[in-house]
Amino acid sequence: MSATDQQEYRPSDDEEFMNDRQVEYFRRKLLEWKDDILKQSKMTIGQMQDATLHAPDAVDRASSETDHALELRTRDRQRKLISKIDSALRRIDEGEYGYCSETGEPISLQRLEARPTATMSLEAQERHERREKVHRDD
Repeated sequence: MSATDQQEYRPSDDEEFMNDRQVEYFRRKLLEWKDDILKQSKMTIGQMQDATLHAPDAVDRASSETDHALELRTRDRQRKLISKIDSALRRIDEGEYGYCSETGEPISLQRLEARPTATMSLEAQERHERREKVHRDD
C-alpha cells in the first residue's frame, strides 16, 4: 500500500476489526501524534531559552516566568500523553490494541479515531468513572 493510499484510508465497520490495514492506520496516527508533540517540545525549549535572555527588567522576567510555568505544565501533560501513546504502540505490537482492557470486547472505531490511546470501550470507561465517583464521595 502506498503512502497516499494510507493517508486517504479511514477504518470502517464494514471490514474485519483490527485487520492489518487498521492496525497500520492507528500505528501511523499514534507515531505522527508523538512526533508532533516532540517537535512542539523542542520548539518550546528553544523559545523559553531565548525569552529568558531577552527580558530586560524584573516585570518582564516575572511575566516570562509565569509563561514558562504554564508552558512547563503543558509539557508535563504532553509527557504523560507520550507515555499513553507508547503504551498504545506496545498494545499494537502485542496484538491487544483496539480491545477493551476490562471486557476484551472491541473498542469502537469512532472512539479509537477520537482517542487513539483508549484502553476501554465507552461503556467500560463510563462504568469505571461512575465507580471512581462513588469511591471519591466516600
